[in-house]
Amino acid sequence: MKVIIIGTAYPYRGGLTAFNERLAEEYISQGHDVEIYTFTLQYPSFLFPGKTQYSEEPAPKNLKIKRSINSINPFNWIKVGREIRKKQPDLVLIKFWLPFMAPCFGTILKIIRKNNHTRIISILDNIIPHEKRIGDRTLTQYFVNAADGFVAMSKSVLNDLNTFDGKKPKAFSPHPLYDNFGEKISQEEAIKKLNLDENQRYMLFFGFIRDYKGLDLLLKAYADNRFRSNNIKLIVAGEFYNNADQYFELEKELKLQGEVIWHTDFIPDSEVKYYFCAADIIVQPYKSATQSGVTQIAYHFEKPMLVTDVGGLSEIVPHGKVGYTVNANENDIADALIDFFENNKNSDFIENILQEKEKYTWSKMTDTINSLTNHDNKK
Repeated sequence: MKVIIIGTAYPYRGGLTAFNERLAEEYISQGHDVEIYTFTLQYPSFLFPGKTQYSEEPAPKNLKIKRSINSINPFNWIKVGREIRKKQPDLVLIKFWLPFMAPCFGTILKIIRKNNHTRIISILDNIIPHEKRIGDRTLTQYFVNAADGFVAMSKSVLNDLNTFDGKKPKAFSPHPLYDNFGEKISQEEAIKKLNLDENQRYMLFFGFIRDYKGLDLLLKAYADNRFRSNNIKLIVAGEFYNNADQYFELEKELKLQGEVIWHTDFIPDSEVKYYFCAADIIVQPYKSATQSGVTQIAYHFEKPMLVTDVGGLSEIVPHGKVGYTVNANENDIADALIDFFENNKNSDFIENILQEKEKYTWSKMTDTINSLTNHDNKK
């Protein structure tokens, strides 16, 4: 097939880039011709909460990436739509994660569909955003109307999709492993690389820091003195996407200065392995969620996890098997983490992780996508 992926890719950074590029690599490995259409402008700078949208890593060598899309220029949307329509791709794949992108993506897709050949499948991070704004539903509906089918990466998102469309083919396929951050290294090597104390044990909170991800809950949990008596440190690795002061003020209020290890610059892809391999357990104390790429990095590096019972996280982290699924409150979070360290659960969980991670291959994602295109062609 000729496959075109529309969305974030190099020179942009972050989880969307990692997903789209890894998906492209999977289709290439299966013998397909793949091209990624990414942005010349993704977000206006005043709408972007981080320090920079751009990667400092080298460009991927084996991918065809074309920078064409301006997310706020309707004339550009028409131009890009016509260009892709003329290429007659068999399959267009597009990630949807934010209503802001709906006018741009929806217009491009509506133009592509006019060739009466291309099948358009959207992979949904979420369909209802974590941080809601006026007009979200109208914008999302515009996008949904332009696609032929949908893959949701959590069952909760699949259910949410029914409020926008009940007829088009749709399927659930969990987020595949992020296996593109390098091979697993020893904990000792990772601790040395990060200049950490080898006599401590470590919990990791990883990724962009936003209100819904619950770092405040984790800090309150970490105020439990049992962490100090067990020589357990908390690493926070990721860039602030909202007000950082609230977390540092909470740290001071809880008397945790010197206990939390803050690495609050964006973590480049080449350094991700050091943080995961240094940690004993990965903690995701989210207040709301659909699914999370962080869990799939943890699976790749074979690390136990604690998640809260929100969205689709419990689907990916079965409680008591590969880690903990707990209520989103600081007491339950603290109790589970202390249980992990005091009862030496690491080896039990890792044995199960080795089995569970086999569910999350990229070929299973492409099989699901292809089943939707076949369904569509039979109609």
